[in-house]
Amino acid sequence: MIKGTLTTQKTEILPGKPFPYGASVTPEGINFSFYIKSPEKISFCLFDEEKTDKPKAEYELNPASNRTGNVWHIFIKNLKPPAVYGVRVNGSLLLDPYAKVVASSPKWNERSDKKPYQPLGKVAESTPFDWQGVPNPNLPNKDLIIYEMHVRGFTQDPTSGVKSPGTFLGIIEKIPYLKDLGINAVELLPIFEFNEKEVVTTNPKTKEPLVNYFGYSHVSFFAPMNRYASQSRNDQAVTEFKMMVREMHRNGIEVILDVVYNHTSEGNDKGPVHSFKGLDKKSYYMLDDKGNYLNFSGTGNTFNCNNPIALEVIVQSLRHWAVEMHVDGFRFDLAPILTRAENGNPLGSAAPLVEAISKDPLLANTKLISEAWDAAGLYQVGNFYPGTRWSEWNGRYRDVIRRFIKGAEGQKAPFATAISGSQDMYGWRGSPHCSVNFVTAHDGFSLADLVSYNDKHNQNNGEDNKDGFDHNDSWNCGIEGHSSNKKIVALRERQIRNFMLALMMSQGIPMILMGDEYAHTRDGNNNTWCQDNRLNWFLWDHLDVRPGFYRFMKLLLKLRKSIPLLHRDNFLTEKDVTWHGQMPNQPEWTNDNRFVAFTLNVLDKYPEIYVAFNAGHVPINITLPSPGEGRHWEWVINTHNEPPLDFFDGSDRPLAQKMTFLIHSYSSVVLISEPNSKGKEAPPHEEEGDATVAF
Repeated sequence: MIKGTLTTQKTEILPGKPFPYGASVTPEGINFSFYIKSPEKISFCLFDEEKTDKPKAEYELNPASNRTGNVWHIFIKNLKPPAVYGVRVNGSLLLDPYAKVVASSPKWNERSDKKPYQPLGKVAESTPFDWQGVPNPNLPNKDLIIYEMHVRGFTQDPTSGVKSPGTFLGIIEKIPYLKDLGINAVELLPIFEFNEKEVVTTNPKTKEPLVNYFGYSHVSFFAPMNRYASQSRNDQAVTEFKMMVREMHRNGIEVILDVVYNHTSEGNDKGPVHSFKGLDKKSYYMLDDKGNYLNFSGTGNTFNCNNPIALEVIVQSLRHWAVEMHVDGFRFDLAPILTRAENGNPLGSAAPLVEAISKDPLLANTKLISEAWDAAGLYQVGNFYPGTRWSEWNGRYRDVIRRFIKGAEGQKAPFATAISGSQDMYGWRGSPHCSVNFVTAHDGFSLADLVSYNDKHNQNNGEDNKDGFDHNDSWNCGIEGHSSNKKIVALRERQIRNFMLALMMSQGIPMILMGDEYAHTRDGNNNTWCQDNRLNWFLWDHLDVRPGFYRFMKLLLKLRKSIPLLHRDNFLTEKDVTWHGQMPNQPEWTNDNRFVAFTLNVLDKYPEIYVAFNAGHVPINITLPSPGEGRHWEWVINTHNEPPLDFFDGSDRPLAQKMTFLIHSYSSVVLISEPNSKGKEAPPHEEEGDATVAF
């Protein structure tokens, strides 16, 4: 039965084919296929592009001709793109889970539109994209330096000066900045279609409506976010995303997507019905014996990842982004949910979905990164998957680094283990690049807030400060919040440099949070998921407020790249690293003096770099080890000094005039061993105890 007129073209309705799922364009027309189990009534709907509140045509599907097993299909002969469509199941109009484009508003947070959010599929006009022969960089994992960023937040502030703020194209304009900083991979917070207006709370201070800014609430697994495109057409996001990826690749930068397959925006039984819930909630969601939604994600529902139907959607989604969109890798949000059985019980690394992803030939060249914990307490950091196929966000590294740098007791040996690549956790897997090291991320305090607040200050989120982490391993350096006290400010600036130095001197893959390079503050808010404002936006004019931070970070990344011993495939051996204490070769692990020092050594030749951290509240006299015959030590970093004397680069590095010196409290240093042939004579060896300020 057909209601309305399908099109002005001479069309013909045919039964269609069950495979592939979604919309398939042929020269003769378009085939549509959906997995729908046991519907009471089902019809296929077509819409005008500019009027999606009512179908222009609706065709009731016949089980005898339009059904193969639990797959429903229809072929519309002579139908040409563009075509906006949906499927009505038991009265609910639903989005095709395989739709490559979602027909939704192209305007971010458009509050004048009072219509409820109703995502529909769209078959866009097929225009081949010109990749211009630009290949994926295919960088080795050991060489990655990841920059976690938000598409909208990176260029939305007016100080960005870009033509298309808050979009994929806006990022293209800032690629020179990313290259100058020295990163070679961006990890984008969720860019799949989501409804930013689903939040119903307001900012209690400004009374402005809050939004789902981070986007961890997918509506579609295949379609890019329309509001991240610069033009009004809701299929433009595909083209502009590809343009961004192509230009990133042209400049040697990989693109990693933060993907959320553990839950969807449909929530529990009280949530909206957009797609999966209306098609077959038993296949797509974990339910208990009474039909209630199991909630291992903390969002109301949990995607039934290891059900064959749900698994197929996820694998096809990943293939689409890797093959069609040229994405380089994926970071999986709450990844242990991918390892849970349909009843929620853990299956471990043998889970069908994880095995399918790990061994899929079309995903073989992609990076796979797991956030190896979920909201229900399943913690798999260190053992998410055997071997080196997967890397992990190392939450334990984050915690240890924070505790040591702030001077907590009992962290000396754990700190040394962490910066060595967390071999206690990943030794059985064979490589330090199984660990993605980070001090800060989108969740939690920014780096500046980590040294400025002891407690969270999330009142503007409208949840009475009950949201966000309560335990942050932070230290405000003596005063809560922003301060003009010169001593407090100087200490905080030292601590910021100490954190970044520890991160870049660690074995494994370092990850930096957007904005930390200029000490971005969120005013103590450690859960800014709903804040679409300067708390989350990159403030480009702040690069000039504290230029020393950016200079330090840029030189630090340059230094890391220049030292092969800092990005290795294998763990350090006793020949590669020598641990020191106040005296060479005497680390004194049982002496909890908050001091850790080491040299990384060129095998059987000489120590190449000396690194020392004094996280205690008193200065310490230390003696350098020998730099090797015919060599001398040169100063590179002393975080106690104010810029530009905190970092010496290239030929301006001062000679270490004495082998014994004073390292100040809450400070760290780096020296490099250089041959005397550089024109600098080696200094005489000082007697023990002859201490002096470094420079």
